[in-house]
Amino acid sequence: MGNNHNHGHHHHEVQGKNLLFSIVLNLVITVAQVIGGILSGSLALLSDALHNFSDVLSLVFSYVAHKLSRKKASVNQTFGYKRAELIAAFVNAMTLIIVALFLVYGAIERFFNPEEIKSGLVIWLSILGIVANGLSALMLKNDADKNLNMKSAYLHLFTDMLASVAVLIGGLLMKYFQWFWVDSLLTLVIAVYLLIVGFDLLKNSTQMLMLFTPVHININEIVSEVHKIKGINKLHHIHVWHLNDEELHLEAHLDCSEDLKMSEFNEILHQMEHILFDKFKINHINIQPEYKREEASKDFIVQD
Repeated sequence: MGNNHNHGHHHHEVQGKNLLFSIVLNLVITVAQVIGGILSGSLALLSDALHNFSDVLSLVFSYVAHKLSRKKASVNQTFGYKRAELIAAFVNAMTLIIVALFLVYGAIERFFNPEEIKSGLVIWLSILGIVANGLSALMLKNDADKNLNMKSAYLHLFTDMLASVAVLIGGLLMKYFQWFWVDSLLTLVIAVYLLIVGFDLLKNSTQMLMLFTPVHININEIVSEVHKIKGINKLHHIHVWHLNDEELHLEAHLDCSEDLKMSEFNEILHQMEHILFDKFKINHINIQPEYKREEASKDFIVQD
């Protein structure tokens, strides 16, 4: 069986220390907003604090997963903990959705029973939230583009910043116009946005955890390209999946057109590696060579 890694790609080194800084910062904001929300009577501020607290838990989870994913493989964990970050992204997406549903319930209840709110405190604490979350989100932005776990942490922080902006606008409207219903409306808007980003993240992490073929991969296209290589009869029994954000795997059976020597098969394997990495960014391939082997099926996709 040919088993090969293509090391021609560069891993983006995710900065765990940025996450650690964000955790401390968010813990401070959460405490401040809970106290402020209780003192001012603002549901938007308390909902922001709840969202912030879910962020602290998510960021801690993301940090632990990030550390675990860097652990070396062993005899008992042959892949190491490389899928830990996918689990973290999945759990973070679930917390975003659960928090959003709580906010929707609270906002609807408060909308029908508006209360007077001490807007001064709301304004100052929302400014604190904007600065702290904005800074944290900025620090994770670069990592978020390259890692699903970091993206989940970044989304938590970015939505927090947006929530704080909304709370600030609400605070100003309550202070100058006494529009106390705005507090509930903003809470609802924050919740809807959370649901949208949460479901998107949940979908992506679920697809990876379920070993679905990545959306940008076309199996027929892979077959078409591989079949151009001299000496290949048919590529079949194909599986393509993400181990994590950085590693894209392919395993398949390769029906050869001739009874090849191992050195000749190695040359075919080398050509396949180049095609699969250059055109599809697949960086780990595992091939079972065959010659005139009688099987029930030579389909591209076979239900084992």
